[in-house]
Amino acid sequence: MLLLLLLGAGTHPAAVAATGLKKASLMPLWSPQAQFAGYYVALEKGIYAKHGIDLKILEGGPGHSSAEALQDGTADFAVLWLSTALQQNDSGKTLVNLAQIVQESSMILVARKSSGITTPAAMQGKKVGLWGGDLALPAEAFFTKNQLQVNRIPQSYTVNLFLRGGVDVASVMWYNEYHTILMSGVNPEELDLFFLKDYGIAFPEDGLYTLKETYRQDPALAAAFAQASLEGWQYAFDHPEEAVDIVLRYMREAKVPANRTHQTWMLERMRDLIVPQNNDQETGQLSSVDYAAVTDTLRTMGHIMTTTAYDDFIGNFDVEN
Repeated sequence: MLLLLLLGAGTHPAAVAATGLKKASLMPLWSPQAQFAGYYVALEKGIYAKHGIDLKILEGGPGHSSAEALQDGTADFAVLWLSTALQQNDSGKTLVNLAQIVQESSMILVARKSSGITTPAAMQGKKVGLWGGDLALPAEAFFTKNQLQVNRIPQSYTVNLFLRGGVDVASVMWYNEYHTILMSGVNPEELDLFFLKDYGIAFPEDGLYTLKETYRQDPALAAAFAQASLEGWQYAFDHPEEAVDIVLRYMREAKVPANRTHQTWMLERMRDLIVPQNNDQETGQLSSVDYAAVTDTLRTMGHIMTTTAYDDFIGNFDVEN
């Protein structure tokens, strides 16, 4: 098993990432934002270089699938949700979890109090905004568990439909869209929030993955990448203003709208999600209990047929075989 202990983050200049370093690439789940601050910080501060890696962070976001990038060899490493990785493994495209960055679900179903939706049962027959693909799975698990039939409305990556009354309930992430709703002028007391984790839908989100084949070829590189990424997150949490500065620069370079207040909120919430509240859990560690729970849920919903043993999934297999 990878020993992912948080060490003191180095501050070597990124310029040292040159000759003699192993080249590798990472594709995040989305465009630059504080959800991925640890990786941009680790690159900017030379932490990957300190660990012997010349890392390139690839463009994520619309039209760029991190899961597909792993499979076609475009990326060596990728950020994926656990549910996506389990489905990839079920299809025979075996992945390895190198570090579980976000250790719990941050997805919320949100409704205005004026709608009268104060309990899950009150969502019956209502219009619910859902993202496409794997991002809808936690909400679908919530509907299944609560025996709800809802009117599913495709939701874009904005909250405009909810703000304009086009849906009764919207899917939001605590670190992102929920804050966007507040920034639009809606007060927290005007909203009812259904944190999926509070209803037994505890899907760990962002994790760092690579192909099993890639891990076997160079387990030392995979371990170094995971370690450097965790150090990048620790540096970001220890130096939040600098981390937001770095993220904003990458956002502007990618021509993504950049708002300091929102990115600061996002980084603060990422700290809440990444640093375990449970003393028995280490930063970067995938809980075997969460792994089993998500596996069972996906199997019950018919999204996977087979499962990978937990010890194999997190990479503690004999890489010499």
